[in-house]
Amino acid sequence: MKAVIYARYSSDNQREESIEGQLRECSAFAERKGYTIVKTYADRAISGKKAYNRPQFMQMIADSKQKLFDTVIVWKIDRFSRDKYDSAFYKNALKKNGVSVISAKEPIDDTPEGQLMESIFEGFSVYYIKDLSMKVSRGMTENVLNYKFNGGALTFGYLIDENKHFQLNPDTTPIVQDIFIRYAEGESARNILNSLIEQGVKNQRGKNLTYSFVTNILKNRRYLGEYRFKDTVVENAFTPLVTPEIFNKCQERLSANKRNPAHFKEVADKYILTGKIFCGHCGSTMSGVSGTSKTGEVHRYYHCRKAKSKKTCDKKRVQKDLIEDIVIDYTMNILNDYRLINQIVNTCFELQSKENTRLPVMTNRMKQIKKEFDNIMTAIKQGIFSPTIKESLDNLEQEKADLELAIAKEKIERPTLSKEQIKYWICTFKMIDKDDDTQKQRLIDAFVNSIYVYDDKILITYNYKDGEKCVDYDEIQKYMNKKENSDNHKDYQSSPINVFGEAFCAKSEFSTSSSDIVLVPSLKLYVMTILSSYR
Repeated sequence: MKAVIYARYSSDNQREESIEGQLRECSAFAERKGYTIVKTYADRAISGKKAYNRPQFMQMIADSKQKLFDTVIVWKIDRFSRDKYDSAFYKNALKKNGVSVISAKEPIDDTPEGQLMESIFEGFSVYYIKDLSMKVSRGMTENVLNYKFNGGALTFGYLIDENKHFQLNPDTTPIVQDIFIRYAEGESARNILNSLIEQGVKNQRGKNLTYSFVTNILKNRRYLGEYRFKDTVVENAFTPLVTPEIFNKCQERLSANKRNPAHFKEVADKYILTGKIFCGHCGSTMSGVSGTSKTGEVHRYYHCRKAKSKKTCDKKRVQKDLIEDIVIDYTMNILNDYRLINQIVNTCFELQSKENTRLPVMTNRMKQIKKEFDNIMTAIKQGIFSPTIKESLDNLEQEKADLELAIAKEKIERPTLSKEQIKYWICTFKMIDKDDDTQKQRLIDAFVNSIYVYDDKILITYNYKDGEKCVDYDEIQKYMNKKENSDNHKDYQSSPINVFGEAFCAKSEFSTSSSDIVLVPSLKLYVMTILSSYR
């Protein structure tokens, strides 16, 4: 009789030596019973819960079709499988190929008593794996309650100390915070990814970044300081890297981008109202669509998704250029409100010191380092000293030096802006180029909350209290007539709105150029946050 030996050990309190022990005892059993061993199969450090995760096991099942052996010898029946359904399925597959399974250490044969014993052993195996799973789950729950690392992949932005607690990683924490701020301000995940790649940033395993790296960070509630395992959730388990306001704003953008099919269209087909424009009939989102006429001309529209796909709404399409121009013009018009602009400027100026998410984190860590340093010095004064203490002291001094440099750099890169500089930045919205989709998108993102399109009117809701504008059919018709009579689409550049914008900006002298203002990453978020708070 030709036989093969199958051996396996998992990671639960077993070692490589257990494979050799299984092979030795199986070989001795084969010699006593007169079997000739033609091959051995061994899966190392692999659980027996699911067979398809064991490559050597699956290879053995495949080889059985070649009629190369008659019997599979295992040390104990649980080495074959810990899942009774898998065990029955693969034993039946082997049986069809003329192969039986026998245990070297358990008295199992083909008699009814032997089959009963096999069922009992398999039952104990199932009990063992479920009991082990419960114990592991209980231990991991305790770890969460005690703020301890549960194993697995490290969370980018944190590191694990010797007590298995989460600590901020000074090298990667600023990267995480920058990703959240930039995405909340409206920058695309793809652009953020490309800039990180250009900077040479690697993931927590030291490998190249992918698109999912950015999106997974944006979705990870652990950056709020939230630690969870199954149904157990602990708030403020460790230092958060992002405020709830910024995190929620990122989730809104992720959700909007997920449901809007026009999000990934080419720049030439950019629909700047995507995610904010809704059907007045049914409330569904309206997405960008296009079609080509017989003359080859491309026409673009916003179309109710239910009317387009499910045919459950009778709302007709609306012209893309018309609706976008109406929203842009009326939005620019509201910026004539001196009170609103001055309130934004004053509040932005006050919020600058509060909204820097990086500086407080680094400052808090500096306080922790000082405390740890004092504890070590107290121990040394009491006569306690060892190589480990010296190493900890050296590490703290190095981290302190790195943090001091990072704090100084942060203060240089994010200086406090004057009210005149902030006012100048807001004024740039009054002089946008209507042919530049990026500039128009900035205006929409900052000020427009939603647009509802009806058959006879358009309702525009802005991001401030009582900020609604209803444009009825007569106004729309007047707008269209005015547009048709215009010799040039850029006539708006000399309109009262923009003349006011130029005069308003000329009231003050500025020490910083416009390009410097635009590059300040958090200023746009200030405006959006302030406007939202007025609702």
